[in-house]
Amino acid sequence: MSRTEPTPSAWIDGGRGAVIRWDVAQTSLGPMLVAATDKGVCRLSFGEDPAVLADRFPKAERVRGGEHFARLLAEIVAAAEAPGEVDFSHIPVDVAGTPFQQDIWQALRRIPKGETRTYAQLAAEVGRPGAVRAAGSANGANHVSLLIPCHRVIRTDGSLGGYAWGLDIKAKLLQREGALLLL
Repeated sequence: MSRTEPTPSAWIDGGRGAVIRWDVAQTSLGPMLVAATDKGVCRLSFGEDPAVLADRFPKAERVRGGEHFARLLAEIVAAAEAPGEVDFSHIPVDVAGTPFQQDIWQALRRIPKGETRTYAQLAAEVGRPGAVRAAGSANGANHVSLLIPCHRVIRTDGSLGGYAWGLDIKAKLLQREGALLLL
C-alpha cells in the first residue's frame, strides 16, 4: 500500500517541495499578483513584482499559470472587482503564522462584508484585549490580502489606519463592500 505525502506548505523551508502557480491580473485596483499551492492561495498582493516570489519561496517550483489556476485567478479578480457582491470565503489559503496570527486571521475572515472592526475589537475577539498592537502586527503580516480581509480593520477613531497596498486601495475595497467610512 502506498502512502500519499501531503502537499507541503509554501511557507515551510522556503517552499521546498511545493509547486506554486502564479500570475498577475490587471484589475481596476492595479496589477494583482496571485500565487497558490495545491493547499490554497499563498500570496495575493497589489502592484508587487512577481520576482518577490523567488525571494519568499526560493526552494519552491514556481510555475506561471495553468488551467485550474486560471479559474482560481478569475474568481479572485471577480472578488477584487466586486468584493461586496462576490463571496470569496470558500477560497482556501496556504498561510503560516504564530498561533496568535492564525487566530487574528481567522477573526478577519469572520468579519462580514460591509463591516469593519477596530484593532482593539479584533484583539478582544481573540481573547487578548490588551494585545491591540500585536493584533495590528498580525494584520500587517497577512500574505493574502483580500482573502484574509485585513482591509476591514480600522483605527478606533474611524480613520483607515494602514494598508500594505496603500490607503487608496483599502478605501476602494471598503467602499465596494458598502462599508460606511469617515473619509
